[in-house]
Amino acid sequence: MTELRDLPPLREVIARHGLAARKSLGQNFLLDPNLTGRIARSAGDLSTGSIIEIGPGPGGLTRSLLLAGARHVIAVEKDLRCLEALEETRCASNGRLELLSGDALKVPIDTLGQAPRKIVANLPYNIATPLLISWLHAIDRSPHCLENMILMFQKEVAQRITAPPGNKAYGRLSVLSQWLCETELLFDIAPGAFTPPPKVTSSVVRLIPREKPRAEAHLEVLEKVTAAAFGQRRKMLRQSLKGLFPNAAEVLGDLGLKETARAEELDIEDFCALAQRLSND
Repeated sequence: MTELRDLPPLREVIARHGLAARKSLGQNFLLDPNLTGRIARSAGDLSTGSIIEIGPGPGGLTRSLLLAGARHVIAVEKDLRCLEALEETRCASNGRLELLSGDALKVPIDTLGQAPRKIVANLPYNIATPLLISWLHAIDRSPHCLENMILMFQKEVAQRITAPPGNKAYGRLSVLSQWLCETELLFDIAPGAFTPPPKVTSSVVRLIPREKPRAEAHLEVLEKVTAAAFGQRRKMLRQSLKGLFPNAAEVLGDLGLKETARAEELDIEDFCALAQRLSND
């Protein structure tokens, strides 16, 4: 039986299976084993539970996860060409790699494999944000369903996830992510590391679910409040929130917030207070 370290080079796998990256699937393949190894190690101990990888492509990160000692990797892939290309890696994994054909946006992540679950993935750029939002919903339903997430995004998205209040990147994604998770931008990856090279730099982010959210709120309501506030981020809150609160200025005053403030000036607890007020109205 072929051992993991004896698998053919990824470029050979790509050529043999005709794996030209498809823009419609947001594919950019990361082939450098030093970088995929660094991503795998960022997830910590992989020897327990299940590691979930989204969009493995030809399997560069998949190999690194297995070589780093992952007990069980579930690779979720929509592209049938990639599933065929990954079959050789599955056979060499000694039963540790499970291939799952499907759309990651429709996969209930909190039911896959066994706890402790970790998601480690070079996310397809075109669905990266919706995927993260869906996983935040899973964490909101079941705080211990995921131990951590090591995810690669476009750098601009990674900055939005990790930005503090007052930062120009601070927005809806910052509030929702940091409300439920500790977030940290780990390192950048240059376009030239990918095949084909994207037009933007990528960044790897670590998200660790909190024991409990930073403040009391319902996620669906918090989504509404942040969408309204940041959807018109140049406007003062007394204007941007009028669609949710006809008496927005009065509500802001009741909560000790300036009616002339803009969305980026509010911290996460402030948004939670607004969400609570909306829930109670």
